[in-house]
Amino acid sequence: MKRKIQIGVMGSAADLNYSKELENLAEQIGFLIAKNNATLIFGAEKDYDSLSTSACRGAKKGGGMTVGVTYNRGLEIFEKENVDVIISTGLERGGGRETALILSCDGIITISGGSGTLTEIAIAYQSNIPIVAVKNTGGWSDKLSGQYLDERKRLKIEGVDTAEEAVKTIINLIKNKYEK
Repeated sequence: MKRKIQIGVMGSAADLNYSKELENLAEQIGFLIAKNNATLIFGAEKDYDSLSTSACRGAKKGGGMTVGVTYNRGLEIFEKENVDVIISTGLERGGGRETALILSCDGIITISGGSGTLTEIAIAYQSNIPIVAVKNTGGWSDKLSGQYLDERKRLKIEGVDTAEEAVKTIINLIKNKYEK
């Protein structure tokens, strides 16, 4: 693969009141993505922070490339100072934007997560895009870690415990997918 690997980080939005510890974990994951010469893809929110935007901040601290995929029209987003590229889908939250976001990723890492993260996991699963869920972070990441979404058993959602494991595992899953 000649282009940089594109890794998405998906997770809870600020209205789910995640902890500072989870915010730091997301930032660490973003930093490690950058240090592994991969591009960070994230759901760019227009109105509030999220664990995805925390990962964006971490990737920029690591000197990485960041791409934010947003909903509706326009390039105004919450996390504007750390984003290299904004893709405005013209689509709504709740399926449309998430499809464009996930299909732009070679693999995704999930941290906690509400209904939006569940939608993103389902799209990745249906599209055979590798998924790594960080355990003990709550939300859908805990519920689906180590599971298949249905009896098709397309791909297992790999569960990990640390930021380092998350990035190492997703990179290995992506490389294995493209080597086939």
